[in-house]
Amino acid sequence: MKIRQHIRSVAIAAALMTSATVASAQDKEPIRFGFCFDLSKSYTFITPQLAQGAQDLAMYVNDNGGIEGHPVEIIVRDHGNEPQRGVECYEQLKRDGVFAYYFASTPVTNAALPRLMKDGNILMQSFVGRGDAVDGEVFEWVFPIGPTYWQQSANDIAFIKDQMGGDLSNAKIGFLYLDYPFGQEPIEVLKVLSEKEGFDLQLYPVPLPGTDQSGAWSKIRRDKPDYVISWVWAGAHVVASKEMRRNRFPTDRYLSVNWLNEVDLRNIGAEEAKGILRGTNVAGGQDIPIIRTLLDTYYANGKGSGPEILTQDVYYNMGVALQAAAHEAARLGIQQHGSPLTAESMKAGYESLVDFDADGLMAPITITPSDHGGGGKTRVEQWDGETWVPLTDWSADYLEEVWDVIRESSSKFSLE
Repeated sequence: MKIRQHIRSVAIAAALMTSATVASAQDKEPIRFGFCFDLSKSYTFITPQLAQGAQDLAMYVNDNGGIEGHPVEIIVRDHGNEPQRGVECYEQLKRDGVFAYYFASTPVTNAALPRLMKDGNILMQSFVGRGDAVDGEVFEWVFPIGPTYWQQSANDIAFIKDQMGGDLSNAKIGFLYLDYPFGQEPIEVLKVLSEKEGFDLQLYPVPLPGTDQSGAWSKIRRDKPDYVISWVWAGAHVVASKEMRRNRFPTDRYLSVNWLNEVDLRNIGAEEAKGILRGTNVAGGQDIPIIRTLLDTYYANGKGSGPEILTQDVYYNMGVALQAAAHEAARLGIQQHGSPLTAESMKAGYESLVDFDADGLMAPITITPSDHGGGGKTRVEQWDGETWVPLTDWSADYLEEVWDVIRESSSKFSLE
């Protein structure tokens, strides 16, 4: 009974039925999730962890009876960050009965989105793709669970405002970004908030892949911004760390997008990275109930879905968190509309999520027919040399301003 209560608390084996058994789960129609990922080119610094977290969670759910008796299948394919290959992956898996997909790439997501919308299939679009896709009244089948880059950057400004005594009128905020759609994404919202709050916004683009930042940091040294919000990833954080030391910019004024992980910290150096700030909607570390359960159940017995070292990464936690939300949506869909689960009933399940946080693994999300993101909450954490220390509670700020941008953008969308 204790294990059932624990599983229910993380909304995972709420998938367990009182009379369900592992054997009975194998007799029902499986619930398939298509992970068409870039496993070979641009996003290999994150996709293995995302996939492994999702696969471990599916294994645990299946070992405990499935989702309302239905086994879960995670089907992983490589699209190499090529839109056409991503669309081909979608079409192939669609023929196999898959109706819920995650592409983990903005170019591929944007290419596949119109097809999924026309077909009435679920697009799981967390941390990639269109920022306006949280508008559920326009993007009915798209679920960008968690904060978009627009909301995350707005929350970063709110944090800086609080650190500066509640007044940004004399502040100078730098935005260091990869000069590529991912990096450019927050600029519009930052400009809106600059006008509202009166701070001086300075833009510092760097070319892909982010190895050449000397020009940007020379400008930062001259401009002396109070904070730098960073929209880079992977090795570009290592380069930025070196440039901060060279240009004597304080590490504790560097506020990173969520794409800063344990590999980056090791490459920077634990002590050298001390003070760095990160915005996130997923708690890192292994002392979280469901993460601890997966480690104790599988990795302690040599049965995990992949290398154990990947479980020490915040991106692994992200894979578990996003899939936990999908599992809960599936459970609610079946409870509300019966078996088998369909795209329509899973959509209804997603839109029934209220304050779901996977037992503390992620920021609480509440999905509605109009808000498919869940509220956009993040928190800021700081690296203390050994671990990430939360500096704020989960919160979402400047919602009115961000939603003005969302609605203006989504109003221009057409499937035709």
